Amino acid sequence: MTDADQVRDQIRDDAVEAALGKLDLDTKTLLLAGQDMWSLPAIPAIGLKSLVMSDGPIGVRGVRWTADDPSVALPSPTSLAAAWDPQLARRAGRLLAQEARRKGVHVLLAPTVNLHRSPLGGRHFECYSEDPHLTGAIGSGYVSGVQDGGVGTTVKHFVGNDAETDRFTVDSAIAPRPLRELYLAPFEAIVANAHPWGIMTAYNQVNGTTMTEHRYLVNEVLRGEWGFDGCNVSDWMAARSTAGDILGGMDVAMPGPTTVYGPALAEAVRAGEVPESAVDDAVRNVLRLAARVGALEGAPAVVETAPAPVDGQALARELAARGFVLVRNEGGALPLDASAGRTVALLGAAARDARVLGGGSATVFPERIVSPLDGLAAALPDGALTYAVGADPSEEPTPADKGFELVAVCRDASGAVLGEGGLPTGQVQWIGDDLPAGATYETMASIEVRGRFVPRESGEHVFGTRGLGAFSLAVDGRHLWSGVQEMGDEADPFEAFFGAPSERARVTLAEGEPVEVSLTYQVPDMTALPLKAVMFSLLHLGPRRDPDELIAEAVEAARGADTAVVVVATTERVESEGFDRTDLALPGRQDDLVRAVAAVNPNTVVVVNAGSPVELPWREDVAAVLLTWFPGQEGGAALADVLLGEAEPGGRLPTTWPARFEDAPVTEVVPTDGRLEYGEGLFIGYRAYEKHGVVPAYPFGHGLGYTDWAYESLEVTAEAVRVRVTNTGSRPGREVVQVYLAPVDDAVERPASWLAGFASVAAGPGESVETEIPLPARAFEIWDEEARGWRRIGGTYEVRASRAHGDTRLTATLDIE
Repeated sequence: MTDADQVRDQIRDDAVEAALGKLDLDTKTLLLAGQDMWSLPAIPAIGLKSLVMSDGPIGVRGVRWTADDPSVALPSPTSLAAAWDPQLARRAGRLLAQEARRKGVHVLLAPTVNLHRSPLGGRHFECYSEDPHLTGAIGSGYVSGVQDGGVGTTVKHFVGNDAETDRFTVDSAIAPRPLRELYLAPFEAIVANAHPWGIMTAYNQVNGTTMTEHRYLVNEVLRGEWGFDGCNVSDWMAARSTAGDILGGMDVAMPGPTTVYGPALAEAVRAGEVPESAVDDAVRNVLRLAARVGALEGAPAVVETAPAPVDGQALARELAARGFVLVRNEGGALPLDASAGRTVALLGAAARDARVLGGGSATVFPERIVSPLDGLAAALPDGALTYAVGADPSEEPTPADKGFELVAVCRDASGAVLGEGGLPTGQVQWIGDDLPAGATYETMASIEVRGRFVPRESGEHVFGTRGLGAFSLAVDGRHLWSGVQEMGDEADPFEAFFGAPSERARVTLAEGEPVEVSLTYQVPDMTALPLKAVMFSLLHLGPRRDPDELIAEAVEAARGADTAVVVVATTERVESEGFDRTDLALPGRQDDLVRAVAAVNPNTVVVVNAGSPVELPWREDVAAVLLTWFPGQEGGAALADVLLGEAEPGGRLPTTWPARFEDAPVTEVVPTDGRLEYGEGLFIGYRAYEKHGVVPAYPFGHGLGYTDWAYESLEVTAEAVRVRVTNTGSRPGREVVQVYLAPVDDAVERPASWLAGFASVAAGPGESVETEIPLPARAFEIWDEEARGWRRIGGTYEVRASRAHGDTRLTATLDIE
């Protein structure tokens, strides 16, 4: 930190203290409570603006669930981590800061740095990796980039929120060593390296204490040991105890206006249950955040001049390609030969209707989405590309999308229109004040989703609903169904909202002939609810054809093509916030499609559109397998770049892919009597595969490019490793050099090896490059449970320079005192 930075910090601190000194108790406690879904109250008397927060990790949605103000949609966090490049993550963060400033957002509710403890975790697409070191490095880059743009972050979910089942109440039972060495480690690294301005505490308990009340982990570890000086925000609706939360170090209770803070906190202070100094500490943290983002008069913002503008579309395309992981490429099947006369058969429903982002609070609405079909059609010559559906991953209705133009009309009890808002899809998700202008919860009696639908196919179309309450459905002027959907046994509101769809009617429609659609929802009385929301969907499913016929059509297309590209995918019913997975199988008949196509075309390339691992039982029968994660809005353009060799697939696996679900070492995500035992201790991910001698389909760190690399030299000290590599191929490329430590004759229980460092390097054909990779002191330490501190473990270590875990190219011995 320069002298000028120190001066500015002191000016900010002085402004914070001056502002704090002007506030009475009631105003202070109001400042700690959300005034609505996304913001804190302004206090003009001290020059404080309203602090505005927004989801999410891959884009900035803003404060409304609408496509009226589109958001750049970047690839999923698993894809960002797959690039193994913290500087690339920093560039992504700078773009998101630019988006946040454009939308008037001060704080981005990201990144998510919980670990891929089990591949069943339903929200793992929103997390980075199974490895704490990689997670901490990518998270540090992301946070630094966002804050480079003068926008705050809230690193989440602190801590132990590594699955979705019963996430509001589950007690994550984690022993001290794995808690420190695995689950806290990414948070600690980000605090040390990126100095985040915010942390978000999780819903769950850890070892019997709710995280929003966890004095030890928040006050002693996060603030005391690590020196975190930012603002601690609750996850939405996680705050449950006025005294418990404020004494547990939680600064802000979100959302509002009804929270455990505000008047309830002022009363607790007056009753002697909470010292006013605890309130002052929390307000000080909020004011410091406001000062940093430029929302407090008299305090210079940390960033007063924004970084150079970023081309969001171009960066989204680059990020996608850099995150694609080529896990198989037999006989150089990729890149494709695009010479004259060569043909490609593109197959799979996900090739036409790409899934570019995960479900839940991470959802944003981009201005455009480039599907694989769009991308390849634009890149290939006329006549070179054919397309067939082949197999659809979803046999259930999903929110109305392609072919629909919809609005939501809010009416009062007399039928008079109160307000109207555009809808990106048939999904209505209004929480808090996110309502069309003129509508209020008190006056709304009904909401009609209505508009025009132009079918893409002739045949029997299914219409349905999702959500709780009373509905009435009409299509083409005909009333088709009225009824009430009751609450099931869902424990999570997201599970209820994204849960099982209900088919309501079938209508025969003609391709290209528009019809009017209408779904009316009766708004219930929400007077007693602390958080008011409307969540329901108009669903649609196009005409179903015989699955065998669809596969047969795809086979014929593949048989006549030089290359067959099959796109397989998960759905929001497989991967989403609010629930965990039950297996790793691809939905629908997609596996059958791949097998059938591979049987007639030896040049079959499979593109896997999934946010986290899925089983690939046919992987040895196809020429190439390319993992594209949820690739963001430019995914199809990036796919064309990679398939045709305009860009190299730059990714390496951030998490191990098992050959079968049964091989996954950790599969328990469902609590027993409210407790989820992390009984595997230190052994998750590649550490567990190595311990149990299980060979995965693809190991952690694996990924192929379009060139070859020779590892030529390795020099080691206790502080750093120097590795020299040469690009021995005919194309420029990028290599991720991975350094693992393996203790020899270990004196303590530890994994057999672990990632200690990495570097991403680029070189042209025949070019050599040398990289120095620091070895952090923590890589040689364990958490000593008896001493309650870190202990360096001396002895002999094998240092491995590797292309992936288990794919060691060079070794050296290092003796540590």
